[in-house]
Amino acid sequence: MEANNEKIKQVPQEVFQTVDAVKLLEQAIPFLQIQMEYRCALMEIETKLKVLNQEFNMNFNRNPFESIKTRIKTPMSIVEKMKRKGFPMTVESIDQNLSDIAGIRVICSFPDDIYTLAELLVKQDDVRLVEKKDYIQNPKPNGYRSLHLIVEVPIFLSKETKLKRVEVQFRTIAMDFWASLEHKVKYKKNIRNPEMISAELKACAEIISGMDRRMMEIRNEIDRLD
Repeated sequence: MEANNEKIKQVPQEVFQTVDAVKLLEQAIPFLQIQMEYRCALMEIETKLKVLNQEFNMNFNRNPFESIKTRIKTPMSIVEKMKRKGFPMTVESIDQNLSDIAGIRVICSFPDDIYTLAELLVKQDDVRLVEKKDYIQNPKPNGYRSLHLIVEVPIFLSKETKLKRVEVQFRTIAMDFWASLEHKVKYKKNIRNPEMISAELKACAEIISGMDRRMMEIRNEIDRLD
C-alpha cells in the first residue's frame, strides 16, 4: 500500500486538475505503468538506431545521423489530445488511440541518410511499420519537411511482452533548423502581414531544401574522388 501511495505522488499535479480525482486515483498506477512502457519502447528504438549508426560508421567511415532526441508526451498533452479527439479518458483508450506518446527525432547529415536509416530500421524482424508520412517528397503547405514513421516494437517485461508504438521523425540539420525557427515565429502574437511571413518562411524552406541537395552532391563528388 505504501509503495502504491508513493507512486501516486509521482503523478503530475496538472493531471489531478484536469480529470476527475477519484477516477485518477483508480488509474494512477496503470498510468505510471504505461509511461514506463513507452519509455522502454523509446529505449528499444534508440538502441536500434545507435547500433545502425555504429555499423554505418564502420562500413562507410561516417555517421548517418548527428543526434537523437527522445520525448514522452506530458500528461497534460495526453489529456488534451484525448479530449480533442473525443476518446474515453482511460489508460486502455490512451494506449489504443494515441500513436505519438513516445517520440524520437533523428537529425541526419544528408537527405539520403534519412531514407537509408528508415529503411534499415523498418526491415528489422521485430519492428513493424504502422504508418509513413513523407513530408520531404511532399512538403506541407508551409514548407515543413521531415519523414514521419509510426513503428511498433516489442518491449520485454519480466512477465510479458507488449507491443508499443513509437513516432520516429527523421530530418536533416537544415530541416530541423527551419522547423525550430518556424515554430518560434508561428506562436508570436499580433504578427503583422501573416501572409507575407508565411510566404517568406516557405521560400526559406525551399532555399534550405536546395542547400541539402547541394551538400549531398558535394559529398558524393568527394566520395567519387577518394
